[in-house]
Amino acid sequence: MNITKTQVDDLNAIVTVAITKEDYSDKVEKVLADYRKNASIPGFRKGAVPMSLIQKQYGKAVLLDEVNKILQSSLNDYLVAEKLDILGNPLPKVTEDFNWDAEDLSFDFELGLAPQFSVDLTAKNNVTKFNVVADEKMLNDQVDRIAKQYGKLISKDKVEEGFDVVGTFTNEEKGINASANFGLDIFANKKVAKAFIGKKVGDVVAIETKGLFDDDHKLMDYLKVSHDDVHGLDITVNFTIEEINATEKAELNQELFDKLFGAGVVSSVEDLKAKIKEDAEAQFAQQADQKFLNDVTEFLIETTKFDLPAAFLKKWIQNTGETPLTAEQAEEEYAKSEKGLRFQLIEGKVMAENNLQITFEDLKAHTADLIKKQMAQFGQLNPSEDEINGIVARVMSNQDEVKRLSEQVMSEKMLGLYKEKVKAKTKEVNYEQFIKEMYGE
Repeated sequence: MNITKTQVDDLNAIVTVAITKEDYSDKVEKVLADYRKNASIPGFRKGAVPMSLIQKQYGKAVLLDEVNKILQSSLNDYLVAEKLDILGNPLPKVTEDFNWDAEDLSFDFELGLAPQFSVDLTAKNNVTKFNVVADEKMLNDQVDRIAKQYGKLISKDKVEEGFDVVGTFTNEEKGINASANFGLDIFANKKVAKAFIGKKVGDVVAIETKGLFDDDHKLMDYLKVSHDDVHGLDITVNFTIEEINATEKAELNQELFDKLFGAGVVSSVEDLKAKIKEDAEAQFAQQADQKFLNDVTEFLIETTKFDLPAAFLKKWIQNTGETPLTAEQAEEEYAKSEKGLRFQLIEGKVMAENNLQITFEDLKAHTADLIKKQMAQFGQLNPSEDEINGIVARVMSNQDEVKRLSEQVMSEKMLGLYKEKVKAKTKEVNYEQFIKEMYGE
């Protein structure tokens, strides 16, 4: 056997695998001999079928199968030995007049080669790292929400200022059917708030969505519509009133503080605000980190220039599935996947150049941390180490979970690297400003 590579260009190559009769003849003969032992053909005793008949009936199929095994094994070994970084899988070149009766056989395979490029994390960029703070307005709103949430609800017959209403927004055309509970002060359009005054349970209030809130994104929360639909949404929704409530706010005292946070953790309204600020900003930091990670990724994809073996990849996409695609379908699939492929190559390069690796201990520690946080949410604040280790072992026995967790760990490592090396400007914003920045408005 002889394997050679012909370089077509920087991104394409042809590998030729030349197989001689000595490479496959013994294997073919052994398989045919086994067939003969077990063949059951009318007119012959089992095991006494002439080899010429076995050869005639099964010879070509066995030859094709054994040669294919040799090709797969030898080609894979060659790619590993030569350390060829390929995209997709080798594609056999089809030869219409291929002669399977020849003793020596030669096969050509097309390769799409990964491009050579560099990634500069320190390059000038337009990325912003946001520091999202819980401002005083937000803290006061949250304190007021807590006082209402743990206050006493008093059912009322008709709507007055300061009351809350419970009901359902509907619009058949847009498929809206969203339950909601709110006070009338949520509306930027004060005419809408006035339209509720005097209404009773069962009444329906027609509401125009245009200009309804001070921020169109709130339509996502109250009407459950997508971000793509909220901007400029100009429809009429009906709100059917199901409950009318007045709230006698809870007293912000030690009993309530202990109920919410445990004995002695919070002892004043100022402590309460500090606790809310701490918890909120921890969540904001996670969202800001994710945006930073996404923005750096987009920046690297846009600025890291390299060519791909596009023609090869389209051909590979066309032929790799269970059902072959048309050239037009393969073109569409390639267009959809090209950006993702570029990101994979860039990510792989960054990982290799910065020696980012996931160890078993990394994965175990990450999984244990997630489990502790989940258990804390259900009031299990001090689980034993044995208990945690047992759950970790069960989780890590699931390969799908290991893959998902590995991706999370690598994202954290990439985030840490970007924070260290990417020279982004920082900007402090409140949460409403951050939401606008996140959606590009």
